[in-house]
Amino acid sequence: MSFTGKYELQSQENFEPFMKALGLPDDQIQKGKDIKSISEIVQDGKKFKITVTTGSKVVHKEFTIGEECEMELPTGEKTKAVVQMEGDNKLVATLKGLTSVTELNGDIITNTMTMGDLTYKRISKRI
Repeated sequence: MSFTGKYELQSQENFEPFMKALGLPDDQIQKGKDIKSISEIVQDGKKFKITVTTGSKVVHKEFTIGEECEMELPTGEKTKAVVQMEGDNKLVATLKGLTSVTELNGDIITNTMTMGDLTYKRISKRI
């Protein structure tokens, strides 16, 4: 199953409490909570290029499954991570106490981030 495609954010759960726990300032949380982001994913075998556009902010991520890469946290802080693939439709990464699971089911991509007992979920649909 290929992740390649463009996805528009449809809904999110627990955005505010999760971003607050990460240490994001309230003004950034308020600005970010209602903006629909577009994620563009290009998968070439084990290599991924992801571009997330949220309003005027654009974040690029590139990684190869099983190899260490640099990732950016929602706070803008950069950290090292290794992304693993489970099955053919799930990407899992752990970075700085945060676990990110991205699962593709048909045209729906679900990203769940967990930190301690707090979970933030984003659901996006292929466009």
